[in-house]
Amino acid sequence: MLYFHLMAEKITDGSNGDVADEFYYLLKEDIARMKEIGLDCFRFSISWSRILPLGKISGGINQKGINFYNHLIDLLLSNGIQPFVTLFHWDLPQALEDEYGGFLSPKIVDDFRDYANLCFQEFGDRVKQWATLNEPNLFSKQGYATGEGAPGRCSIYIGNCPEGNSATEPYIVMHHSILSHATAVQLYKEKYQALQYGTIGVTVNCNWYVPKFDTIASKRAAQRACDFDWGWAIHPLVYGDYPKIMRENVGNRLLNFTKEQSEMIKGSFNFLGVNYYSTMYAEDSGYDTGANLSYTTDSHVTTSAEKNGIPICESVRTVFSYFSHELSN
Repeated sequence: MLYFHLMAEKITDGSNGDVADEFYYLLKEDIARMKEIGLDCFRFSISWSRILPLGKISGGINQKGINFYNHLIDLLLSNGIQPFVTLFHWDLPQALEDEYGGFLSPKIVDDFRDYANLCFQEFGDRVKQWATLNEPNLFSKQGYATGEGAPGRCSIYIGNCPEGNSATEPYIVMHHSILSHATAVQLYKEKYQALQYGTIGVTVNCNWYVPKFDTIASKRAAQRACDFDWGWAIHPLVYGDYPKIMRENVGNRLLNFTKEQSEMIKGSFNFLGVNYYSTMYAEDSGYDTGANLSYTTDSHVTTSAEKNGIPICESVRTVFSYFSHELSN
């Protein structure tokens, strides 16, 4: 919120989000509407800084924040609505960004674990579905490769960021995001799951890509696009490492997991949440040795939403079929 308050030019119409849906004040009315239309589940995120203003347990707990979420959870349950809680939806405490760069530092892993532990401790007796992170792949891309989202970092040649490195920072942030996720899941499974009977996973943004042309090059490009878009978030959780093509294309800019980390992240979910928005055509863009390095071009893929002026169709069933097959193997 602070980012868009200070940099409203990032939003098309100049809005800054100072006044949003005011759920904090209108939750009774909003939950009454949920019940009226028959919702049986409500997915919401807990604001890290609302309960830990300085991001750390040592910085003090905001009891008013704890009280608000307890009230929200109890009100949902009393209306027959199950709370589905996301721990991090991109609103990092500013104190951690200022202290060590947030997800650019491995220090975030322990602080996220402590924050998650507090949430499990305070709310886990009633919350039975947890998502650690919302769309870490999009957070890493928009916040650190293109500069579209907070904290607005990217390489100077992108043209709209005061600082950053689009060739390295997205991969660093994703790496620490995966470790933060897996560490929180490990904690939940070891300390809380048997007592609280809940499930825990992660939510990933998953666009689908299809070959623009019936050629081997386009087919390979479509697979690369999938691997770079969401494979770098999901593949480690299933197999313990990033997709092979990412290792080949990115080289030493892609961080390595230790053997212990690989074992920890592999299988670190009870469920996989999929946010699907669109499908794109993919074609091979070739490799330009003179181009500026960036996460957005490392896949060597060009994408488009139409072919011969005709928009591409939705492919949500294909997405779920793909994951069903991949996760079952």
